[in-house]
Amino acid sequence: MIWIVSSLVAFFSIASLYAQNVSEEPPKLVIGITIDQLRGDYLKMFNQTFGEKGFKRLLNEGLVYSDIKYDFPHPDLASSITTVYTGTYPFYHGIVGEKKYAKETNQEVSSFFDRKCNGVYTTDQLSPTSIKVSTLTDELKIASVGKSDVYAFAPNAPAALASGGHAASGVYWIDDYNGKWASSSFYKTQYNIVDQHNRSNQSLSINISTFTWRPAIDISNYKAFPYTQNVYNFQHYFGKDKTKQFKLFKQSPLVNTEVRKMAEKILDTGAIGKHSYPDFLALTFYAGNYEDALDKNYSLEIQDTYCRLDQEIAQLLETVEKTVGLDKTLIFVVPTGYYNEQEIYPDELTLAGGKFYPERTRAMLNMYLMAIYGNAQWITKYYDEQLFFDRKQLDDKKIDVIDFQKCAAEFLVQFAGVQDVITSHQMLHGAYNQTVRFYRNGYYKGISGDLFVELQPGWQIVTDDQSSDNNQKIRNSAVSAPVIFFGNNIKPQKIYRTIEATEIAPSVAYRLRIRAPNAAQEPILKELF
Repeated sequence: MIWIVSSLVAFFSIASLYAQNVSEEPPKLVIGITIDQLRGDYLKMFNQTFGEKGFKRLLNEGLVYSDIKYDFPHPDLASSITTVYTGTYPFYHGIVGEKKYAKETNQEVSSFFDRKCNGVYTTDQLSPTSIKVSTLTDELKIASVGKSDVYAFAPNAPAALASGGHAASGVYWIDDYNGKWASSSFYKTQYNIVDQHNRSNQSLSINISTFTWRPAIDISNYKAFPYTQNVYNFQHYFGKDKTKQFKLFKQSPLVNTEVRKMAEKILDTGAIGKHSYPDFLALTFYAGNYEDALDKNYSLEIQDTYCRLDQEIAQLLETVEKTVGLDKTLIFVVPTGYYNEQEIYPDELTLAGGKFYPERTRAMLNMYLMAIYGNAQWITKYYDEQLFFDRKQLDDKKIDVIDFQKCAAEFLVQFAGVQDVITSHQMLHGAYNQTVRFYRNGYYKGISGDLFVELQPGWQIVTDDQSSDNNQKIRNSAVSAPVIFFGNNIKPQKIYRTIEATEIAPSVAYRLRIRAPNAAQEPILKELF
């Protein structure tokens, strides 16, 4: 009798578990939303300007992790989104930044530059071939034998290519010079809906002169910053400067409307999210600074950016509910983990730090090395806080690279403003510590330099040109922002811990019941089991 009762209990327990697992069907659609330069403190500070169906809904009804960590130096749009979608760091995936120093041509180029590919509605020659491992979207395509629809839309090419991956059905970004949705010949098919939009009178290329960015709501509601002075309505007209009108537009919150509209065009076709296999829609929104906002009105413009983004997200969620259903859609929202600060320092203010001149430093280091190793230009380039050696000369003169790097590093670390110098040999073969591991994660052999220069906080980089490094002020403070999972069988929960950016791809892959990207090593987030 006891045996019979035990058997029945076991049977019903197994049946119950089986029924529970069957009910938790994988999503029909995944929407990956990356928000460039999203800040968690701003989400809290600007909360009073949000509606109930955008950020508030995601934060109240989703699985929310309090913070995300990008464990490598200087994450940017390209390196951070590639890290999210590959589940690994630049050391494996190869995208060390939006741009890289091409040693063979001595030029700065896009990390996605590919001379073998032509642009579609653009002159840019780009492709995802620089991503050296598989992405989450690649693995979905492989699992469905190419049947899953995968589309990526972003204001800029690096975000679109990183999130779309190698096997996408379509990858699109807004061209800097004509305002059309551009792509690459690398992708063998181009979506008719996008082509029709580019040719229609709805295209940004035709309507750019009609766009003016004004406050979305009364500016009396923008009161998050207590130090704001001389509050007045702002207005940015994009038809004024023909040389950079689209670049400026892409730094405004109005670009998020363009991304959302293209996503809705895909959703409204009624095909995506309706197959027996999952589909994927990768979107990138912008929450950073406006180039011309370096003035007393910045505090209003950034609040308006978040207010408008909240409205875009609310409208997107409504469209998803109507077309696919939120219960059948898994949405994840990820910040890019950095923020381009725009800081104005009063002339009379004297702060700690100083000015670091890369070219002067390179010249002095080269003179020192010449005194030891002979007359030659040993240092070819300073780029992105890295120094590149002339490896051919080192090989020709049979100079030991390890000793050369060590000699240069020991001299360089004595410079004012230099906190530490790490050699590529240390990252690949040396004794590890936390700092070396951190820099190693952002290193890729053949692309990165020989020496990594860590500058002290508060020091300003002053270059001889208008490079991205020019006038950058070193700031090591972290940019905190939440990661949100929402929709398909996600229970509302707030988790007060920091997760690794590399944990997202394998966790989403688990929910899709597919393999994780081939370089992903992190375990699945336990709350998503």
